[in-house]
Amino acid sequence: MPISKKLKTYLDANKIKHEILKHKKVFTAYDAAQTLREDLQKIVKSLLVKADKQYYIVSVPANMNLDFKKLAKALKVKKVDITKEKDMVKICKVKPGAMHAFGSLYKIPVLVDRGLMKVKEAIFASGDFMESVRMKAKDYADLESAALGSFGAVKATKTPASAKASAGRRKAIKRKTSCKLKAGIKK
Repeated sequence: MPISKKLKTYLDANKIKHEILKHKKVFTAYDAAQTLREDLQKIVKSLLVKADKQYYIVSVPANMNLDFKKLAKALKVKKVDITKEKDMVKICKVKPGAMHAFGSLYKIPVLVDRGLMKVKEAIFASGDFMESVRMKAKDYADLESAALGSFGAVKATKTPASAKASAGRRKAIKRKTSCKLKAGIKK
């Protein structure tokens, strides 16, 4: 299914310069970055969240995770939760997992992490698994009348198991060498 006519009309009516990117089916921002050969920070993750009884679309660069505590503090609420897929489908009329960033189409306020504003152009999900939208990050924030804030947290990098094993072997070799040296020293 191509980009929705509603989204295309919305972008065209607001004279937003954009490019529709066709690609193989992707389900995650990471997959989109790999498929489109783009940096993760240029790919936008859009999450539908619920804070108290209000829904928001939060857009963060894909190289970051959403920090729920920061977001709750910024919104002055106690708790923020990711919306369940069935509610997302009902509210935004999209396929599960195909959330796009354009909250204005559903009268949902949009929040943008400042990290996204560091890139000139960003790539947004279109509501379809095989098309994305490239446009200026500033145009997106302006179009959506988005509130800017620091809601993202740098993703913790995991050390691959093989690297951990190598580090463990290096320590073991170092200990053995150290023991041999001590054993060979005569006083």
